[in-house]
Amino acid sequence: MTDLAALYPSRKSLVPSLATLLCLGLATPSLAADDPDAPRGAAVTVLKAAKSCFDRVVEVAGIVIPREETSVRPDRPGLKVAEIMADAGDTVTAGQALARLTLPEGGTVQVTAPVAGLISASTAQVGAVASGRGEALFSILARSEFDLVGLVPTQDLGKLAANQTARIKILGAGEVDGRVRRVASTVEPNSQLGQVFISVTTTRKLLANSSGRAMIKTGQSCGVAVPLTAVLYGNGGTVVQVIRRARVETKRVEVGLMSGGQVEIREGLAEGDIVVARAGALLREGDPVRPVTASAEEK
Repeated sequence: MTDLAALYPSRKSLVPSLATLLCLGLATPSLAADDPDAPRGAAVTVLKAAKSCFDRVVEVAGIVIPREETSVRPDRPGLKVAEIMADAGDTVTAGQALARLTLPEGGTVQVTAPVAGLISASTAQVGAVASGRGEALFSILARSEFDLVGLVPTQDLGKLAANQTARIKILGAGEVDGRVRRVASTVEPNSQLGQVFISVTTTRKLLANSSGRAMIKTGQSCGVAVPLTAVLYGNGGTVVQVIRRARVETKRVEVGLMSGGQVEIREGLAEGDIVVARAGALLREGDPVRPVTASAEEK
């Protein structure tokens, strides 16, 4: 007959065993809570606020025009065009023959380019009469120099000055370098816009009256910067979320210039602050988080 006492321990013998298991079960979470390295909160990507420089830029839209255009005519009336030696679109040198004309009394004379440059237009036709007072036989863009002439609002006009550098994008010619040559001293009273003349520096062939857009560098500002994704805009102002002691803190900031996906922080952050790379409404003040440093590619 089976010994029931052996199969079922007494109530008194169960008490110590249950007490031991209960103590072990309670001890486990207590140890985890005391472990400073235990994960807490959601993982968030962070980076350090670092110094960066931003260019102050004034944007100008305008038209490309020749800086100086020279008209070429014969110096006496009664001549006829006998031969044409250059045409519109040709680049010529000073003194180069453009056309040969016949004299009323016989013989020929040559019309030459008074300056080097690009022939922008020509009315010369063989057999046509050429006159010193009539329509010009040739129009030459002197030295192939062009300006981008644009209109600037009054508030930006005061930021411009001669010799400031510019990057110009011209329709059909791509991007070229430029420099402010002259800034108007007055503005049009109705529109409150003033003219700026930007010299265009390029060996490319430009077309007069082409449209262009210039980015004129007027200065530079250097300070703390963060990615645009780190900034939150709301009714309460502009804020950035930072991490201190593994918890979220919301800092109100004043933003400045923007460039290349970065934004200047003029007030509210210090260099080296740990910033949430992609701030969002899911993170709130005081939330515990596990910061994960962004890689160089993510920056």
